[in-house]
Amino acid sequence: MANTQSAYLFRSIKTSLIILTVSAILVTSMSVLLFSISEHEKLYVDSVESDLNGLSENMSNDLIPLLVNEIDKFELASVLLRLDRYPNIKIARVYKPNLTMLQEYLGRASSTLNSQEPISEIVDVENLSLGMGRGQSQLYAYKLIGDERLPLGYLYIATDIAGPIKQSNISLFYQVLPPTIISLLLAISIAFWLHHKMLFPLTQLSRFAKQVELSKDYSLRADIDGKHEVAELSCNINQMMETINTEVEKNRKQTYQLIEQQKTMERLANFDSLTGLPNRQFFMENLRIELARAKRDGQDVALMFFDLDGFKTVNDSLGHETGDLLLIEVSKRVKQYLREGDLVSRLGGDEFLILLYDSPDDLMLVTIANRIIDGLKEPFSVESWELQVGVSIGIARGRDADYNLSNFVSNADIAMYRSKMAGRGSYTIFAPEMMEDNKRKLLIASSINQAIKDNEFCLHYQAKVSPEEELIGFEALIRWNSSVLGFVSPGEFIPIAEQSGKIVSVTQWVLERLCKDLPEIQRQFKGEISVSVNLSALDLKNPSLLEFINHLFQLHDVDPKLIEFEVTESAYLENFDMATHFFQSLNELGCSIALDDFGTGYSSLSYLTQIPIHTLKIDKQFVDNLGLSDRNTLVTSTIIDMAKRLQLNICAEGVETREQFDFLVKSGCQQLQGYLFSKPTALSDLSIYAPLNS
Repeated sequence: MANTQSAYLFRSIKTSLIILTVSAILVTSMSVLLFSISEHEKLYVDSVESDLNGLSENMSNDLIPLLVNEIDKFELASVLLRLDRYPNIKIARVYKPNLTMLQEYLGRASSTLNSQEPISEIVDVENLSLGMGRGQSQLYAYKLIGDERLPLGYLYIATDIAGPIKQSNISLFYQVLPPTIISLLLAISIAFWLHHKMLFPLTQLSRFAKQVELSKDYSLRADIDGKHEVAELSCNINQMMETINTEVEKNRKQTYQLIEQQKTMERLANFDSLTGLPNRQFFMENLRIELARAKRDGQDVALMFFDLDGFKTVNDSLGHETGDLLLIEVSKRVKQYLREGDLVSRLGGDEFLILLYDSPDDLMLVTIANRIIDGLKEPFSVESWELQVGVSIGIARGRDADYNLSNFVSNADIAMYRSKMAGRGSYTIFAPEMMEDNKRKLLIASSINQAIKDNEFCLHYQAKVSPEEELIGFEALIRWNSSVLGFVSPGEFIPIAEQSGKIVSVTQWVLERLCKDLPEIQRQFKGEISVSVNLSALDLKNPSLLEFINHLFQLHDVDPKLIEFEVTESAYLENFDMATHFFQSLNELGCSIALDDFGTGYSSLSYLTQIPIHTLKIDKQFVDNLGLSDRNTLVTSTIIDMAKRLQLNICAEGVETREQFDFLVKSGCQQLQGYLFSKPTALSDLSIYAPLNS
């Protein structure tokens, strides 16, 4: 059967080569034939055009004496009748200088006019240029009779070209067809003979391979004549047979090595390749076993869930390689703060899980959590960088999750996010009432889209004033009075909208509402009052937001310079490249940009020179501590001085006392905002700010 398959294989190769060769010969022959016909047609057309040009020139000269004196139509007809000797002439006409026809001649080819092109196209000389021309199926000559300065008339002659070309091509085809067929048959026969001769050694090699397979006699040698490649193949086969026994022994050794590698792979499958810690799969399996054991023995088991605060900033600013090295150092340091037997695992990214054995009490949990928090506060030295990160920890017990693995990890995750909301750098022990908070978050997240449809959101506007306490603008702030939840604070629903991805829809609603309110604001205050609006980190990642803003401005005829977009420092730095490109586009549109909460996140002087902002907003926490802390007052003064040197506008928010107002104005703030001047107010009540604008 193997012999049959080998013979079939070579027959297939042979057949394929023959088909390819024959195809190539046929394609080449047809290409040459078509090219010849094309060239023949071109030469024929050039010849006919040259003859027609000469004929029309001669006839136009012969017609001059007939048109100088009194016109004799009989003589004109006699001249045109000379065209009878030309079988392909369709029509000829003599025109007066005003293009009135004097005499017409219809040739033998005129019967084909109605089938090729309308006669109107042939005889319509008003739009023709003097000289030679070509229609769909004809050549024509349009000549001046007499001198250009004193024309006596015009001669038009059209000759059929399509029919003669067709007949000429057919004649040429029949002339070259017999020698072409003979040449093709000869070439194909030679190709068959060459392929058979060249592939015969391969057939012999196939038979030799079958002989070796049946006899298992590796002392046999292939002795086959052929071209260089076949001789080399025969030599290679002989060398292969000589080394079979050696290769079998090598295969035994490799099999042993593969078994050892498999053991190594099994270990790698259970441990994180970067940090060497147990991976998610291994950890979850151990956690499942521990939960089952604790449930059976009536005991408890504790789990810590933590991730790194500020890790994304390190990754984005210094690169993933530096971030990976930081994760390695974090994993080494965390193991120092655990007890012997505690199991720490890298869940993925910068998230870690710790399984605490022996059901530790709350005091032990708090002690271990504080060790980790305090230990990771210390700077890390990574590739000459001194990096500092924080940690947020969530702690859960198996009993609270009814020993369910999924609920157990989820409880620790909920507690960890509670730590982040509390300000990061802290721990939270899960309590059952947190589930209610989580349910409220889910309810808020699921209600946002419906709230937009039901128009439950509204905008309030908080005034911004100049150092002279004159109204110079507003900040648009969203409010939500839910039919189900009642009043929901922006501080509660905006973070949830960001986490659930609903913030994009909220932002679009705010922008659309603002564009509708803006004409009323400008009408009330009779001036170019700018309004600022906030964008989130997710908005900066939304590629369609810029197009949406541009569409809104055009739809509502909004002047872009009246709109200022605010983004927090942390949101900007989390999406630095995308945010820079986004705000550059807004700048080109005419909008201004404000950097909010400056100084509360990763503040670096270098990036301020790279981003297209117009205003720096001093966060409320700095304003609150003015006069209470010398250090805080110095930092605030430094921020203001730096912003002035960078030629940025300075806006202080959260101004509530005259002392704060006086200090900020004296330091150089151009804009102030806070309860000292106004609270956020609905559009219908903005008239209370009229005194500020007077």
